[in-house]
Amino acid sequence: MPSALPDGDPAPSDGRLPQASLETLGHHQFGLYLHVPFCSVRCGYCDFNTYTLTELGVDGASVATFAAAALRELALARTVLGAAPVVDTVFVGGGTPTMLAAGDLARMLHGIREGFGLAPDAEVTTEANPDSVTPEGLAVLAEAGFTRVSLGMQSAVPHVLRTLERTHDPDNVERAVRAARAAGLQVSLDLIYGTPGESLDDWRTSLDAATSLAPDHVSAYALVVEDGTKLAAQVRRGQVPAPEDDDEAAKYEIADDHLASAGYGWYEVSNWALRDDARCRHNEGYWADGNWWGIGPGAHSHVGGVRWWNVKHPNAYAARVGEGLSPAHGRETLTDEQRYDERVLLAVRLVDGLPIGDLRDEGRVAVAGLIADGLVDATAALRRQRVVLTRQGRLLTDTVVRRLLGLR
Repeated sequence: MPSALPDGDPAPSDGRLPQASLETLGHHQFGLYLHVPFCSVRCGYCDFNTYTLTELGVDGASVATFAAAALRELALARTVLGAAPVVDTVFVGGGTPTMLAAGDLARMLHGIREGFGLAPDAEVTTEANPDSVTPEGLAVLAEAGFTRVSLGMQSAVPHVLRTLERTHDPDNVERAVRAARAAGLQVSLDLIYGTPGESLDDWRTSLDAATSLAPDHVSAYALVVEDGTKLAAQVRRGQVPAPEDDDEAAKYEIADDHLASAGYGWYEVSNWALRDDARCRHNEGYWADGNWWGIGPGAHSHVGGVRWWNVKHPNAYAARVGEGLSPAHGRETLTDEQRYDERVLLAVRLVDGLPIGDLRDEGRVAVAGLIADGLVDATAALRRQRVVLTRQGRLLTDTVVRRLLGLR
């Protein structure tokens, strides 16, 4: 089941934000995230806020009515933000956004364009399963202004996909990539490594399959066994082995070598791009403490140090926005300490790193030891005065962050 939301402080029913947070608009990248919570099946490893149609019943939210509900929250966002910023990036995630009709995805993007305006070079992405797209639907999205499609490939090996309970045909990845290219869309492929039963050769097979399609961008994430998921129960009962740290480290190094040899450069610990302009700018906004509004059930938002999150269940969400109320479940105002900790946590994951001068005393003192341990690049630290992870440091990012924050 999806993980629980934090409680936080009560959120105003009209969604209003403090004036101080609104004053940051226009000084940072502004993005919109739309969370489409529908999936045809629930994968055993997933704890995202997703629901199969049979779980939702007949009342409230549905694939057919979701776009209308999302547009209602979009109108609320426009009112709350006042002199609303132009939108730099849009990311439609899930769930499986392409369970909605392409026309509905286009309608939501049109609502964003009409309500906020899109920057001339706006990046507009939708996630999709390889089996959930058609050439006709992708052409509709491209015509509407989408610029990227992120396909959940996960693996090219049938037995790995079965363990993950992914239902798509591996051959459809190539068909989806070709259809996206024909529509003029950039393509990103998402991969998962560390699945129980996945050998090193299996992982190489998936990497070979992915790079043979020459996507613009590749994400590769280690499988995490989340509490409350079917996979967690299978591991607990001994039906499948838990992922092993050494195995996942070896697979990360294989991925980094393979992707580098194919011309991809890492720009965030789990993300590689064929060119700088193929990076996911929407995610870079998250990592750079940007502002964004999250539309949809369970979506999270952040504006000027205020973070809030929507009610999780699609029916509750539909009811709230249908009554003209904010769907926010709770919110928090981040302290200076929290913002500092998050900046260190996120910035060190990036290829550009974190300026040493931005660190507090304990962090600056820790840099020399991290260099000596091979976790931080000495050249970047000495010549550019930045904390940039080595590959070994990328494997031990949590350790680096704890030491920079003076924790042990």
